Amino acid sequence: MSGRVPEAPLQAFQTLRRLVPKADNAEHCGLCHQFLPPQHDHLLDPREHRLLCSCQACALLFDGPGRQYKRVPKTIRFVKDCEIGDPEWEALSIPIGIAFFVKQSAHDRADARIAAYYPSPAGPVESLLSLDAWQEIESRNSELAQLETDTEALLVNRAAREYFVLPIDECYRLVGLMRTHWKGLSGGAEVWREIQLFFEEMKIRAGVNQTFQLSHA
Repeated sequence: MSGRVPEAPLQAFQTLRRLVPKADNAEHCGLCHQFLPPQHDHLLDPREHRLLCSCQACALLFDGPGRQYKRVPKTIRFVKDCEIGDPEWEALSIPIGIAFFVKQSAHDRADARIAAYYPSPAGPVESLLSLDAWQEIESRNSELAQLETDTEALLVNRAAREYFVLPIDECYRLVGLMRTHWKGLSGGAEVWREIQLFFEEMKIRAGVNQTFQLSHA
């Protein structure tokens, strides 16, 4: 599936996005401290599962086999006909209909573990997922076997039955949206509006044709 963003839908999204106020904080490379534009690379330290903002030069220099960091990809793919059954989802005990799954490596372990997280006002919360449960899901969804360890995730929007393979930094951006905009016990209309816009953006970047219908609920 092409990662090219259609021009007209992208303009529509940008128009909607300007309606949502956001902070304009300058960012710097976590390695050389160079000033970064809004769109920039990220590196992941797999030992600590920590993201670093990076300039392109540092991303190229520090990424690669045997190096400390992994460069986070930028491709977003919409996964059609993905199947996660109700019993499997209920076993995760996730209180909202959003979660992301990532294969995590570790310096003291040769194999990867499967971690499931959901966004919360306090940050990402891990939910237990057995390797057998993941292998069952993966067996029905062949594209999941191609997930890049540490740097890509399967993001599930359960209510809309939408599934994406996307960079791990986008998952943490979603977590940040929930932390920033959550109000009261239910979150309030603003946070769910932000989350809706996030998923609309993911569909556009994945090349999925989408007509915007901004919810006022």
